[in-house]
Amino acid sequence: EASNKLKELVLNKQVILEKDLSETDKYGRLLRYIYLKLEDEQMLFINDFMVREGFAKLLTYPPDVKYSEQLLEAQRQARENGKGLWGSC
Repeated sequence: EASNKLKELVLNKQVILEKDLSETDKYGRLLRYIYLKLEDEQMLFINDFMVREGFAKLLTYPPDVKYSEQLLEAQRQARENGKGLWGSC
């Protein structure tokens, strides 16, 4: 479900990638925060959206913790509201 939701949000759309401190993780995967450009010049923070809607849970890899507090709050709200994976378990 998470993979399908992410594809629905960003596939073939213009996104902006933001680097924290590290380029890649220990497996060589690119580490980035993702923003979707919306029609009204607004930006949707995809990482936050996926956590807040219960499609993902927070996992931090220091030193890349720029948005950890924001994402922790999004996860808390998702859990309290039984969103996504928090409602299924």
